[in-house]
Amino acid sequence: MSGFSELGINEGLCQKLAGIGITEPTAVQAQAIPAVLAGKNVIFQSATGSGKTFAFLLPLLQKIEAEPNPTKAVRLVIVSPTFELASQLKQAAASVTDLKCGLFIGGAPLKRQIDALKEKPAIVAGTPSRLLELCRLKKLKVEGAAALVLDEADRLASKEIAGETADLAGLFGDGAQVIACSATISKKTEDFLFVARPNVQFEKILLPLEDVLREKIEHWAFFAERRDKIDLLRSILRALEPKKALVFSSRADQVENIYQKLKFKKIDCAALTANTKNQERQAILARFKSAKCPILVTSDLSSRGLDIPDIDYIIQCDLPSDEDFFVHRSGRTARAGKSGVNIVIGDEWELRKLAALEKKLKITVHPKALYKGKVVAPAPCQPTE
Repeated sequence: MSGFSELGINEGLCQKLAGIGITEPTAVQAQAIPAVLAGKNVIFQSATGSGKTFAFLLPLLQKIEAEPNPTKAVRLVIVSPTFELASQLKQAAASVTDLKCGLFIGGAPLKRQIDALKEKPAIVAGTPSRLLELCRLKKLKVEGAAALVLDEADRLASKEIAGETADLAGLFGDGAQVIACSATISKKTEDFLFVARPNVQFEKILLPLEDVLREKIEHWAFFAERRDKIDLLRSILRALEPKKALVFSSRADQVENIYQKLKFKKIDCAALTANTKNQERQAILARFKSAKCPILVTSDLSSRGLDIPDIDYIIQCDLPSDEDFFVHRSGRTARAGKSGVNIVIGDEWELRKLAALEKKLKITVHPKALYKGKVVAPAPCQPTE
């Protein structure tokens, strides 16, 4: 008997899960699936790579598959902050159900997506701006949908897209079940959800944040003045020779600057920003996922929701102002039970801030330096390269 059947998931879905190599539920799935099956509105927090997607997909799919839908209306809407995550969610749904799934994201031709809605998908995944636009054009009707999922809810609640997310959520009928999940659920996110769906009572399932950060990720810190950071980054990459390294900068213009300087030094890398066109994004991600390009430089906004296996190093070229961004950056490594290294390159102010974050998150940050082309623990007067 599958571990999922013990949670109430039917045999058909269990067989489809087994077909993609999934037989036992993760911790978050064991807690969330019964609550969602019971029809509760749920907010749940769980570390990246812990199986959040199937925690909400399995029970919701089971419910809508069992309900008659003679008008072929949209039954499940899954909202994501990024193109990549929306695409992954649609693919995950399609891997375990025969119901028609549709993907609706900004940057893609609107007319083609309107035509796709004519095929009557039961499941819709997309970004809030495009889904809201289709609703306002009266091409997408969500009033009678059975469920609304807000994936990466903390990002959907951020100031850049909170208004569109709230407007979209407000279009759903009072009977719609609401699920919100993320690696971090802050008080700000909870407040946003209560405003977006004021008549909804949520059950909270909060798995601890620190386990992956503390147990699976090793944290390093290098000191560098701002003007020297890219040179130090180049030297670190030469020393580590990573199979896959994800390099972060908070500023989009700095992403391009880092990329150009690394390329000038003959380091094989690619850059991903919010302005990168969809087709180019897919090509870049495909090269990075396959390790044909070992280094990807990106910003927080363009990296959100990326689920790329086997990233061995995260390198943060600055310390983000938002603690949640630090957690999400770090969580791009050590996914699905594996381990990884999170590196911060900081100036004096950033390293003081990192020390405060170290105490708050209960992680251990190891000071590092470069000596003769190798990463070492710095001695008090040791020269660095």
